[in-house]
Amino acid sequence: MPNAWVKNRKREHYYRKAKKEKFRSRASYKLLQAVKKHNFIKPGYVVVDLGAAPGGWTQAARKLVEDSGYVLAVDLKPIDPLDAPNVRTIIGDIAEPQTIQDILEFLPRSADVVVSDVSPNVSGIWELDHARQIDLASQSLRIATAILRSGGNFFVKVFQGYTTNKFVDEVRQHFSFVKRVKPKASRSKSAELYVLGMNFRKKT
Repeated sequence: MPNAWVKNRKREHYYRKAKKEKFRSRASYKLLQAVKKHNFIKPGYVVVDLGAAPGGWTQAARKLVEDSGYVLAVDLKPIDPLDAPNVRTIIGDIAEPQTIQDILEFLPRSADVVVSDVSPNVSGIWELDHARQIDLASQSLRIATAILRSGGNFFVKVFQGYTTNKFVDEVRQHFSFVKRVKPKASRSKSAELYVLGMNFRKKT
């Protein structure tokens, strides 16, 4: 890894801030900023964090739900445990149907919020990376619609591209309020943005 890249990263504001405030990832601030603006995670909520490793969003969600809430973190890779009794981590593949059942087994009740910062291994081929990211976002949406309570919320990462609008339209089929969100902590040059769906319309 080039030394110049490492130095630039260490100088970067949110990287330093995460180190200082003991968050595992600078990405924690993307979630915290989005929630501050749109208020989709509240104290006492049950939150499921998909693609959670290394745990930055899990830490942020734990801070937001406080002691009265619960956070379940899911990832293909093991996540170092958080020192909090109301946080649980499990290994799971969001592409596997069984993962929905695994998640439900560890929830105290239907989820209030599903968040997903899951990303593919970036190849550098834009069309391929975009397609993979949208597929992961679609898998996250599938899980969200299976585990959310009526009125619940969904927050997921996408890469801007030719099928982003189609995915946003799909989210609109399930949520009353849908908005594209670009937190300040997301690098301005990055093609990533987030889709927020609020007030889940649960089909009975």
